[in-house]
Amino acid sequence: MSWRRALKDTARSGITVERKRLEPLIAVRGAAGLAIVIAVSLWLFGPAAAASSAFGAFQAAIATFQRSWRPRPELAIASGTSLAVSTFLGYLTISKEPLFLALLVVWAFAAGMSWAAGPTIGLIASSNVAIMLVTVTLPTSVAQAAGHAAMMIVGGLVQAALIVLFPVRRWGAHRDALADALAAEADYARRLRHDPVASFDPQPLMEARNAAAVTPRQARRRPAELHGARGIAERIRPVLASLADPAMGVPSEGPARDRVRELLASAAALLDAAAHAIRHGEPVSAPPAALATFRTPDTGSILTGAPYRAMTRLNTLLQDVVETAGGAPQEDAPQEDAPQEGAPSGARGRDTSGSAAGARSAPTTRSRPTTRSRPTFLALIPKALKAMRGELHRGSPITRHATRVSAVAATGYILGAWLPLGHGYWAPLTSVMVMRPDFSQTYSRAVARLAGTVIGVAVATGAVQAASPGTLLSGTLAVASAALMYLLMRTGQFATQACIAAYVVFLLGMGGEEWTQTVPERVLLTLMGGFLAMLAYAVYPAWETPRLRTRLADWLATQGLYVAAVFGSYADPSASNAPDVREALLTARTARAAWHAAVARATAEPVRHRGLSRTAADDAEDALAQLGRVAMLLEAHLPERGATPVPPAARFADALRESTHQGAKAIRERRVPTWDAVREALDAWETEGTDKVVRNTATLVLDTLTELSEALDTAVPPMTLDGTAPEMPDGPRNPKDPATR
Repeated sequence: MSWRRALKDTARSGITVERKRLEPLIAVRGAAGLAIVIAVSLWLFGPAAAASSAFGAFQAAIATFQRSWRPRPELAIASGTSLAVSTFLGYLTISKEPLFLALLVVWAFAAGMSWAAGPTIGLIASSNVAIMLVTVTLPTSVAQAAGHAAMMIVGGLVQAALIVLFPVRRWGAHRDALADALAAEADYARRLRHDPVASFDPQPLMEARNAAAVTPRQARRRPAELHGARGIAERIRPVLASLADPAMGVPSEGPARDRVRELLASAAALLDAAAHAIRHGEPVSAPPAALATFRTPDTGSILTGAPYRAMTRLNTLLQDVVETAGGAPQEDAPQEDAPQEGAPSGARGRDTSGSAAGARSAPTTRSRPTTRSRPTFLALIPKALKAMRGELHRGSPITRHATRVSAVAATGYILGAWLPLGHGYWAPLTSVMVMRPDFSQTYSRAVARLAGTVIGVAVATGAVQAASPGTLLSGTLAVASAALMYLLMRTGQFATQACIAAYVVFLLGMGGEEWTQTVPERVLLTLMGGFLAMLAYAVYPAWETPRLRTRLADWLATQGLYVAAVFGSYADPSASNAPDVREALLTARTARAAWHAAVARATAEPVRHRGLSRTAADDAEDALAQLGRVAMLLEAHLPERGATPVPPAARFADALRESTHQGAKAIRERRVPTWDAVREALDAWETEGTDKVVRNTATLVLDTLTELSEALDTAVPPMTLDGTAPEMPDGPRNPKDPATR
């Protein structure tokens, strides 16, 4: 993509206002906390302290809007406290400019590194640095600075108290995550009616899994309907696929296919009903017609063999999910790890998830609920520090981001102080607020910041000129601007930045500053800060495009371990291989998510591919997704203990495990992977004439690996030391490539 197109796309993204579900009650609660803090501060300490405390309460409320599965009060307190510490330390050094500049560099670098611990922590840390640049100018003594810091902590405490006293949709985010997973499976069931090999994005299941991890305190308060349903949902997905897949025995047309379509439609209706019940905390209203479909007497005469077993298993799982959504406690982890019985399939098609099945047949008795453990907020601190240390190396995108942030913050502060505009902190403030570890977010936020600032400042200036507000009215207008920002926060950066600009104008006006002192310079310095942020990324980038091969190699390696674990379960059914299969699947899902995130970022970058074209990347993705589907359908029917072992599956699994490891290494080195060991293991298996179903699936695995090599064979070859392209070894060629025809 050219720079012109990349800038155009990111600019359009930055000023786009999305249609999102608004949460007015949460916005009102955040604005109420801000109003309380401003009113009390004005009454006790005056406008300057009110402005500082308002920033603390404002930022604390923003922190609670971030996507986090942790208790919101803790986020508000952490945000207010960290801002107070930043402000107090900043004021102690502001009189000595070199010392303050050093503090700013260290603080900005730490804020940049904090993105390694997650976007929520990264956003809070970055906002603290940006707001510190404003709040350090408000106190006039150390005592006042301490008082302002204390009021910032109070602002965070007030927001936390309001969250506790007036909860809005308690467990709402967790409910939404689980409901989204069930709704995604309902949509998947409907698509399978028309496309028996339709793809499935496991992202909702991954989000639900993240939401299912709770702290001990949360575990004691979690609603019963949030227990166990996720594990059942994980097991439903492969059963839906195996029921619809023609390779399982159901013809593409005819009475059996019609009955399968009816079953899939009924399953979708029941899953939607369960999702609605969980999302709203209501009893499940299961459609009677959907329940009756699974009780139709002639189903046994229409469906036989594997399809009938899949139908029976699906009926049981749907009953479980409806019962669980109605509030009955169920275990979390054990159920999600149990696969279904039956025969495997070698169906082909694009899929990205695999199955969450694990152990043998599902238990029929209820046991005490178990939970996935999430560390407490304090226990998260060493984990965050460990994540930051892990990214502290030269090639890390996070380290590059931290370096850019610190350099730009220092440069912007020096330029702002040098220019005869006053309030020079607006330039570094803008830079710190808009900079992100990836290109598209940095540039889109810079455009949104500038456009939103112009609109917000214009509206606020018009209001000030028309009403000439005093201290009280300025504070009221600031609260109203903050409330509107909280309401529109999820609709995009443009609306958010416009509200923030108006909020700052009104808040500083409350302290006695005229609009003529802030408006022109704010616009100019905001433009300069955004330009510095964009220039820094262009000069010292962290492009994702050159790392696509590494991401693809990681996905291949983890996908190979998952497929090998599935075949290993057939080689030795007496062993407890389910946990290995489950862990391998989760690792493969994580690698798949990293690949898709990398592709999304690389698509917006003005960088040419280096060894992996867009077409090759798409074809390779299809091949790996297909590999996951083949393994998923085989894993959906793992043999029970006592079943006949398939010894050749062990040799095939070993060959697959080693070959995918070597194949991943070849991809990183820009070579085409080969699968000679896998082919030899399959040839040996063919001569032994054992389980044909599993062996046929192994054939499909080899086919998908061959397709992967064909896709990568169109990539740019590596360069030798003398700058010439070496001769490529004989191997599969892509028939779509004109050069190979």
